[in-house]
Amino acid sequence: MFLTIVVFILILGLLIFVHELGHFILAKRAGIRVEEFGFGFPPRIFGIKKGETLYSLNLLPIGGFVKIYGEEGKPTGSAKNDEGRAFYSKPVKTRAGILTAGVTMNFILAAFLLSLGYWLGLPAMVDDQAIDLTGARVQITQVAFDSPAEKAGVGMGDIIKELRIANYELGITKVSQVQGFVEAHQGEEIIVVIQRGDEVLEKTLVPRIEPPEAEGPLGIALVRTAIVSYPWYRALIMGITSTVNLTWFIIVAFGGILWQLLLTGRLAVEIAGPVGIFNLTGQAAQLGFIYILQLTALISINLAIINILPFPALDGGRLLFLAIEKIKGSPVSQKVERIAHTAGFVILILLMIAVTWRDVVRLL
Repeated sequence: MFLTIVVFILILGLLIFVHELGHFILAKRAGIRVEEFGFGFPPRIFGIKKGETLYSLNLLPIGGFVKIYGEEGKPTGSAKNDEGRAFYSKPVKTRAGILTAGVTMNFILAAFLLSLGYWLGLPAMVDDQAIDLTGARVQITQVAFDSPAEKAGVGMGDIIKELRIANYELGITKVSQVQGFVEAHQGEEIIVVIQRGDEVLEKTLVPRIEPPEAEGPLGIALVRTAIVSYPWYRALIMGITSTVNLTWFIIVAFGGILWQLLLTGRLAVEIAGPVGIFNLTGQAAQLGFIYILQLTALISINLAIINILPFPALDGGRLLFLAIEKIKGSPVSQKVERIAHTAGFVILILLMIAVTWRDVVRLL
């Protein structure tokens, strides 16, 4: 548990810190006064002022923030000589660049982490019929809720090493071997030997004779993988390509979720909140460093996509107001924009609470 907490804090801290670093760099390059760049969130532990910017270390190590002068509009009683260094005084194009810089940094971070993973060696899907493979194994990519596998403690990312029943045991290197064995022993107690990180565990369960549709007797999804690594230059290309592909996949999936919500009024899939991500972090930490890299990259892409949505309180919401300003030729009323962002923030917090509650109920 302690390891999971540390890794979870490091992942969230890195993602949010990198995001805010993007805003910081672009604001500085635009000549805007950055009043504070904080690592973590208040209360403040200590701070060092360098030039006009206070660099602070704060108590809650879950990200960071950048306080940019004039970001909330023209302050009351501000001096004219301050306007040239204010966010609100810059052209729309400059302000838009600063707002999108955080999202851009999250995409860059994801590409870097995936490139590093491909260089070190990432588990990659391979054909079930391929024979000349070193280290091929069968890995669990999904575990259905309330399935025999979940009840037995089998988790996503576990590697199936052996299947046993009575005096018979079968070493596993292909998905088809698992499927054939399970189908032949539905309704019987079997032992699944899994590898989780450096641990080898034995799980006893009974494959269902009549499983729910699209779940299978054990309630797991399987893929055959092998560790594949590339030279650094190919790893870089693979990392960038994977980031683009994952971004498109997530956008399409997110669009499908929203469409299903509009049509039916309910979510077709489970959405993980902080508790769900914490659980995934624990699984990745058990499996090893390379899986933490993958998870961090995936969350970074998700964070970038969510932040760019045109919803108040998000970077995309602020971009929406800039677009309106560009079209109408004058800024939106500060009062209207402030109310919109406040309302958006409240909605996001309520949504976060609801998703977290669902995560907790599901774990219980």
